[in-house]
Amino acid sequence: VLEVVGEGAYGIVYKCRNKETNKFVAIKKFKEVEDEIVKKTMKRELRMLQRMHHTNIVDFIEAFKRKGNLFLVFEYVEKNLLELLQESPRGLEPKLIRHFMYQLCKAIKYLHDQNIIHRDIKPENLLINENMDLKLCDFGFARLISGFNKERLTDYVATRWYRAPELLLTQGEYGPEVDYWAVGCIMGELVDGNPLFPGENEIDQLHCIQKVLGNFTDEQVYMFYSNPIYNGKDLLEIDKPETLDWRYLGKLSKNAISFMKGLLEMDPKKRLNGVTVFQHPYLAKLVEKDKEKEKEKQKD
Repeated sequence: VLEVVGEGAYGIVYKCRNKETNKFVAIKKFKEVEDEIVKKTMKRELRMLQRMHHTNIVDFIEAFKRKGNLFLVFEYVEKNLLELLQESPRGLEPKLIRHFMYQLCKAIKYLHDQNIIHRDIKPENLLINENMDLKLCDFGFARLISGFNKERLTDYVATRWYRAPELLLTQGEYGPEVDYWAVGCIMGELVDGNPLFPGENEIDQLHCIQKVLGNFTDEQVYMFYSNPIYNGKDLLEIDKPETLDWRYLGKLSKNAISFMKGLLEMDPKKRLNGVTVFQHPYLAKLVEKDKEKEKEKQKD
């Protein structure tokens, strides 16, 4: 064990060196708990990891138990996107932002194709290696879904700033679209280093979204006033929202702003998804590049 590199609600992550191979690994040690919900979360994360293999998802190596504690071993990745942002507080280069967005969307598509929603996509959970490859990590809040299973999901997941409207408004009625909303929030933050919707609590979070994007849909307004959490509270009436166009004027290309708007559609049904996201002109060149690489591989 070399150092502690992260600490969450349920566990501590250490940077370690494997004595046999001399390679660095990250080991997540779950705290010893009696809480059944936490135990369930630990088992769920392990199950998820065992079925995932993708270049943009952190490599899970093995799991073991010692003295009643569960340990998960992963490849070690130098830093996360939050740390990268702290090094570049004014934002990242447009080309690098697009590179990260493409890799993140590929990771999310892979998860959704496996019927998994991540539910906690945020800069801290996006690891970046020395080649600027992005790897999604931390599946503690990930959840298996099936197309026909509309069971209620918990609404307290996801760090507030990256929560989609339906996560904030409903009592567990949401789907995989919440992951793409988080991508849009992160994209905005990468442009200028400022979080796009930095709400201080749930109602303030809704107000932050409204100030930039305008009013919610009629259905969402109905959800808000039907939700007991917001009893006695009101949504804003926005006549002139700031708009993404104005906020990122001169900082992003038209294609990039159009892509961000597609990710930040209020109505989840209209939001960019695993198919439409890769058809967007913003990612066209990178999609083409990948296709060319694939053709070359097949020739070999």
